[in-house]
Amino acid sequence: MAKKYIARDPRTGKPIQVAQSVTQDVSYEPLIGPWSALLPDDIMSLAEGSLPERNVRWKNDTLTMTRKHGIRGLGHVPKHMIRPAHTLLLLAFEDDDPEIRIAALDVLPEFAVRRSNELFDWLSVLLDDEDVDVQKAASAALCRAAPTFPSGVRSSLENELRSANKERSQAAWKGLEALTKTWPDVVADHVDSLLLEPDAQLRRRAAKMIRAIVSRKTSVVWDLVSWALNDEDAQVRRIVAKSLPRLAKQDVRMGTMFAERAIADADPDVRLSAIKAIEKLNRGHGRARDLILAGARSSDVRVRRACVDLLPKLMDEDELRALVDDLLKTETDQKLVQKLIQYRFDAMLEGSEAEKNAALSPALAVPDIDKEVLLAQGKRVGMGPTEKLPTEPTESAPTEKPTVPAPKPSLTRRPTQDEVMGYHDDDDDDFMPDDDMPYL
Repeated sequence: MAKKYIARDPRTGKPIQVAQSVTQDVSYEPLIGPWSALLPDDIMSLAEGSLPERNVRWKNDTLTMTRKHGIRGLGHVPKHMIRPAHTLLLLAFEDDDPEIRIAALDVLPEFAVRRSNELFDWLSVLLDDEDVDVQKAASAALCRAAPTFPSGVRSSLENELRSANKERSQAAWKGLEALTKTWPDVVADHVDSLLLEPDAQLRRRAAKMIRAIVSRKTSVVWDLVSWALNDEDAQVRRIVAKSLPRLAKQDVRMGTMFAERAIADADPDVRLSAIKAIEKLNRGHGRARDLILAGARSSDVRVRRACVDLLPKLMDEDELRALVDDLLKTETDQKLVQKLIQYRFDAMLEGSEAEKNAALSPALAVPDIDKEVLLAQGKRVGMGPTEKLPTEPTESAPTEKPTVPAPKPSLTRRPTQDEVMGYHDDDDDDFMPDDDMPYL
């Protein structure tokens, strides 16, 4: 027989994940036992009673198979035997022997995958069988069949969820929990009706189912959350409030709306769940900011502590100090008072000399690569003078002749050329002025 092909990653050799549900329903998996070693013809003969017994080898041992083993083996018959096997299974449900009825119930979920006619009708009947062991087998069959056949077991599941018998109701709730992985919309319908029950215990268990299907972004789930938050029982509200952080992460608008309602709840645990939901929201904008500011003045000290812890992430230092001054006027809890005082403390103004100097500590050193880039651009690094990186020597340009500076004018009067040559102007004597005449 050829082995089942498994797609593997060529690099790692590990199986490749495909877009299918990893969890497989147990109802699709036949119950394995010594009857699996029977041949199909022997299974049919044992089930109808024409063959009293048959020996088989199972796990290195020889076992004797009887009619009840033949009934359990009906799920292993080939396709062409399904119809006659279905007839034999229906006859087994009404057999007088409780062991035969139990064997028929054991094979019911796996056989229903191949042919389900009238099987669930018999299941609902055998849930109220006079034999206790048959009732337990019927409850187990209901639990296994619920994830695969939600419509076939709907009425039976509704009755068993409300059963006064603890074992029967426990099996039904287990089946409903398994149903959340395959048919969450059907679970929502069951929870919808359970939240209307007068029994608070039923409503509490229904609230737990809401947490399992809250990832479904549908209006039906949001309605269930809204109704559970309005329940008169505080425990119901606490259970459903624990799902608000997950809801806030998936849908900000609905998460904000439900958190706003839950933060005003009378129960402190519900209010704390609302605070956790607000932490998942965008705290800087919208109603989430207003909810945190309002929670900082709540009458519940636990809510105030949770909201005060979020204040530094919500506003800058100046705005925070102004709010802290306002909160300190009415705050009575000493731990919160100390925390608010720490928020208001400014080391630059109110700190010691060491704290003030710590705020003026020098900046981190500039990396060498950054220094090289700045110096190459001719920019200053720090407070020191600008240094230029050494460059490769280049060919010297031809030197120009130095220009001779012009002589500076002297203060002594030099003789003119006429004076040097001995020439004199005779006309100057004729026009020499008298002593009595004023100089013109």
